[in-house]
Amino acid sequence: MAGDIKGTSRRVFEEIWNRKNPDAADELIADNYVHHDSSSPAVPKGVEGYKQFVRYYLAAFPDLHFTVEDEVAMGDTEATRWTVTGTHEGDLANLPRTGRRFSVTGMSIGRLENGKFVESWNNWDALGLMQQLGALPAAAAPPQAA
Repeated sequence: MAGDIKGTSRRVFEEIWNRKNPDAADELIADNYVHHDSSSPAVPKGVEGYKQFVRYYLAAFPDLHFTVEDEVAMGDTEATRWTVTGTHEGDLANLPRTGRRFSVTGMSIGRLENGKFVESWNNWDALGLMQQLGALPAAAAPPQAA
């Protein structure tokens, strides 16, 4: 079972995101899917909401690419640690295109039923993204001890 869950998760990253194919979500995301991500715009429930979410980020970052760093599965739950890179070539919320490259890390935990994701919780370095895009100042280095 764990291998099947990991395979489904990997397909989300590879087929939907890296191959830029939101329609692959029909095979991987359940009709009653719920997306939890406090760093992103609200995602409507269901597979169509997830496709809308994917299209939003692909419009802002057309060369976006996820690298799966680590995966763990237990029962009907899977966790993935990932890195995403890309170039800001389209508008993102209130931030017009900057043309800047970025690389941030994150983690996703998903729950599956009948071979499809029904819910996921996502946590990623949104602050780092905004700093790399120039929307926020980079953090100052802490003072050195004397």
